[in-house]
Amino acid sequence: MTRLTPAFMQGSLERLSGHRNEPERVAAILADAKSRYAVFSGDKLLVHAGPAGSDGIWWHDRADLPNAISGVEPVLLGLDADGVAHFAMQAADPELQLGAGQAAVDLRSIALQGLVDDGMLGVAAQARALLHWHVRHRFCSNCGATTVAGEAGYKRVCGACSAEHFPRTDPVVIIAVVRGSSMLLGRSGRFSPTMYSTLAGFVEPGETAEDAARREVEEESGIKVGAVRYVMSQPWPFPANLMIGMIGEGLSEAIDIDPDELADARWFSFDEVRAMCDGRHPEELEIPPSISIAHHLILAALDGR
Repeated sequence: MTRLTPAFMQGSLERLSGHRNEPERVAAILADAKSRYAVFSGDKLLVHAGPAGSDGIWWHDRADLPNAISGVEPVLLGLDADGVAHFAMQAADPELQLGAGQAAVDLRSIALQGLVDDGMLGVAAQARALLHWHVRHRFCSNCGATTVAGEAGYKRVCGACSAEHFPRTDPVVIIAVVRGSSMLLGRSGRFSPTMYSTLAGFVEPGETAEDAARREVEEESGIKVGAVRYVMSQPWPFPANLMIGMIGEGLSEAIDIDPDELADARWFSFDEVRAMCDGRHPEELEIPPSISIAHHLILAALDGR
């Protein structure tokens, strides 16, 4: 399916960020029989059989929660328009035995196949990122003692030194570089041989997003970038990134790729890129699918947006 916006950008729950430090209220919501739960087994979401795009395929009532998640700390995601609370839980056993009509599906496949309504994909990203953080922060980075969840799952507290730890989101810059009527696209060794995309990389400490974009492009391709403008951002829950999308002006033409980062990089004419978008490139080259911010940055650069 083709999307008009990247996936994972819409979250349709009220997050209750101002009430997570009210333990009595959180406990009452958790005890409510109407509350619903998303369950992850490893990094995959446990879904029921059902029609694509149906919110019901991935929410569980407390009565039908698998036994394997007993004792696992739930994370509050928020309330829907009817006031029903939604939580996320991680299966204690990564080899969770699935019931009849159930499957464990990764979020990338869920987005590509349209299994979950767009309005809830952002909630799935929220759940995935938070649970990933909890699984990997059971111990205090200050003293090494065991931590426990607090504020409905939005922090962990050390029982020994009282240090507080909070979920992190790692910023990643991703940029479509344009020079005249040409666009710089590269192919990672992880991509299929026909896939070309915008260049990307992590923001380093003490660095602006704009400078990070310039640095990453020059390091990976040898191309210098001048003016940079922000276009959009996308939560990318693999595991907890925020993609900061930009369009930049290429100041040089000679490409010198870093083979540790890219298998190839080229300047493509806008006509070639349009052919890649439409599936009519003579070499059968293509751009990333419409769930990704890269896809929409490429379209925005072509349109001058």
